[in-house]
Amino acid sequence: MKNTPFTQKHISLGAKMAEFAGYNMPISYSGINEEHQTVRTNAGVFDVSHMGEFMLKGPKALDLIQRVTSNDASKLTAGKAQYSCLPNDNGGIVDDLLVYCIEENNVYMLVVNASNIEKDWNWISKHNTENVEMHNISDKTGLLAVQGPKAVQYMQQLTDMDITNLKYYTFTKGKFAGVDNVIVSATGYTGAGGVEIYFEDKDGNAEKIWDEIFRVGGPNGLKPIGLAARDTLRLEMGFCLYGNDIDDTTSPLEAGLGWITKFTKDFTARNIIEKQKADGVSRKLVGIEMVDKGIPRHHYKLQNAAGEEIGYVTSGTQAPSLGKAIGMAYVRKDLATEGTEVMVMVRDKALKAKVVKMPFA
Repeated sequence: MKNTPFTQKHISLGAKMAEFAGYNMPISYSGINEEHQTVRTNAGVFDVSHMGEFMLKGPKALDLIQRVTSNDASKLTAGKAQYSCLPNDNGGIVDDLLVYCIEENNVYMLVVNASNIEKDWNWISKHNTENVEMHNISDKTGLLAVQGPKAVQYMQQLTDMDITNLKYYTFTKGKFAGVDNVIVSATGYTGAGGVEIYFEDKDGNAEKIWDEIFRVGGPNGLKPIGLAARDTLRLEMGFCLYGNDIDDTTSPLEAGLGWITKFTKDFTARNIIEKQKADGVSRKLVGIEMVDKGIPRHHYKLQNAAGEEIGYVTSGTQAPSLGKAIGMAYVRKDLATEGTEVMVMVRDKALKAKVVKMPFA
């Protein structure tokens, strides 16, 4: 298992540790519900240094990004970021990712899922036919997500950069907590507001940044948060998790990601996905809320009242902010309407649920 720059911090703080995407990661500290509510009401710090980062440089960098991603990166100017995905040859999803425009038409940073670093690198490299300069900086990049309604207020104390007025999906670069060349972005995965802090993992930068964050935020209730609460937070917002809600077999249109699929340019499997748009998809990713008592879990089957299989659950949990069991699921398109009753198969019992609008929170 790999460690992040903060692994020893987590262990010393008594975190429950487990393997995630090949890394030794903190799953929880004080408990999922408490950590979840801390982020919703105050602020929490997530170690997400396991994520992958690639730098693409040169006059053909944008062209490569345009060919391998579904969104239109030509709209990005320096200081802006974009959510996108890498379609595969069949119209499925290699990965979802963030594209950061560091220098317009010349320097970009791609942020990819930890479990897909090698897969994504190989996929993009395969399409790099014009010798774009590529650097995999994943192992030397630290990343903390400080999330919650009070996160920015605390973090502004550590920098002269104006992060208080950072708009969603923008970023700035400068000195943070005494460390140079830090990227601070507003591209969170919790729906609670806050920032992400990217830095080069050298010269004690990780410890310096961690200690300074807790120096200003700790006395006010800021706490370290594990990956389990990160999952419940993103699920309440209806954000997709790669490997659960999207994968190589799901298309962006089925997953409700038509908004990041732009047919104004050419990209991998564009013709397949464009045909799906014209013909309509046969299934859709929807939100479900349990009516009967029970929790929908990953891969639980869904049935209609007649007992026919109509889909399956991709993610589910007891939502701490809502006091309800919720989930995301692929269902037949004709059953994807809000209010439709479905049955979740939990240990051979058919439990009633209904299709609801996302986000849940």
